[in-house]
Order: sequence, then C-alpha cells, then structure tokens
Amino acid sequence: MYSIPVAAGVGLRPQHHDWVIQHRPRTAWFEVQPEAFIGNGPLRSDLEMISRHYPLSLHGVGLSIGSVHLPEHDHLQQLRELVLRFEPDLVSDHLSWSNVAGMHLPDLLPLPYTDEALHAVVRNVHRVQEVLKREILLENPAKYAAGPKTRLREAEFLSEVVLRTGCGVLLDINNLHERAVNEGNCPISELEAFLATLPLESFGEIHLGSSACPEVWSLYQRAIGRLGVVPTLIEWDTGIADFALLQAEAAVAQALMDQYSPQGGAFAVAV
Repeated sequence: MYSIPVAAGVGLRPQHHDWVIQHRPRTAWFEVQPEAFIGNGPLRSDLEMISRHYPLSLHGVGLSIGSVHLPEHDHLQQLRELVLRFEPDLVSDHLSWSNVAGMHLPDLLPLPYTDEALHAVVRNVHRVQEVLKREILLENPAKYAAGPKTRLREAEFLSEVVLRTGCGVLLDINNLHERAVNEGNCPISELEAFLATLPLESFGEIHLGSSACPEVWSLYQRAIGRLGVVPTLIEWDTGIADFALLQAEAAVAQALMDQYSPQGGAFAVAV
C-alpha cells in the first residue's frame, strides 16, 4: 500500500468514483468515509481499484467518541476489517457524539468540555485504539452557537485527550474559524491557543473545506508556518463540488505547502 505523502489530497466521494477510475487524475492522496464502504459491495469494489493507484486515509463519522457508552462493537469490528484490508496511514474521526443508546443522530454534536466528558472520550479512544491496533486522529468539531462556559477550553480538552491516550489531532481550519466566529472570539487567537497548548508533533493532518474564505486560507498559512507541512485535505460535506474545483483548491494548498517544505517541490504519486 502507498503511504500518505506530505502533500495536498482530496476528499473522495462516491459521486466521483467512476471518473477517478476512468481518468486516474494526478492527485496526491484520497480520504474516504469508511461508513460508505461497510456492507456495500459495488463501492467496496471501486475502492479496491482506486487503492491500487492512490494512498488512502479513512475519516469516519460513526465512532461517536464523545458518547457515554463505548463505541458500538459491530461498527468497530467492521472498521477494523477495513483498516486491515487497506492499511491506511491515517485513521480519524471527530471529537463529537452522535449515538445515544444505539440511536444514531443525523449530525455530529459538540461536547461540553467537562471532566465527565473527558473521562468518556479518553476511555473510548483507548478502546478504539486497542481494537484497531493503531493510534487515531481526532478532529476538532464545528460549533454553530456558543455553549455554556466550562472549566476546559477546546484546546485544553483535546490536549488532555492526546496526553492520556497518545492519539493525534486532525486540525480542521474551517471548524476552528467557524467556532471562533460563532462564539465571538478571534480566530487567530483560537489557532494560537491550539498551537500553544497541544504538542506540535500531535498534529497529523489538516482539513480545509472547499471554497474556503480568505480568512481560512490565512489561518492555514499561519498554521503550517508554525507546524511545518503536514498532509492537508480539501474536503466538502454538502453540495458536492466538481472534481476539477477540488483539484484546483488542492493545488492552492500545495503551493502554500511548497513555500514551507524543506524540499520545496511538488509531490509524486505512482500511477
């Protein structure tokens, strides 16, 4: 299997499978949502073909890391099977919850950053990593409105999870920007809090939403200026974009990465 290069990749959705298989575009790597391939024969066959030519990352939405219950046994075993088959360099999910007593909610909900929530998240991350036999990355979630004040700030909460479990961080720049704006905070200050509080070596990936605003691109440049370059993904969740647009935005991210890369060169992918 290919390793994830320190380069800009694209979030792959089923709508683009046929086009990617037919045209084999020059893309550094793809990230896929594992839940789309559990129990789905045709999509699984697509992924088998795509994985022959591109590095893959698995970015889940189903672990519900913040739930008071352990992650569902069957889902975790199915995820383990995908990890064993495709051997992705990166496996990630969200610092959120979406499952209550077996009922799956249609959104990824943010956590209260309390000691009780911290205990549940640490326990659940330990369980996931024990089953998968590898460390995972946790993504900072979106938040659409200010919540109640808690003892820990988001960066402090996530830092405690990292220190207690050994997991890594997937820094979503759009989510950080959105959360800061919705809570009336300065996005630059929020980013600086993340970079000052979390171990810099724990940042394993960065997400950028498609059609990111100039402020988000500025935050991204500030982040890699401090972190150095890390694998960066152009993703989208709604209003699936044309693949050419995502490639163009990945090229913008790659150009910024090249400014901070010791090699200063473009990526190479075996196809």
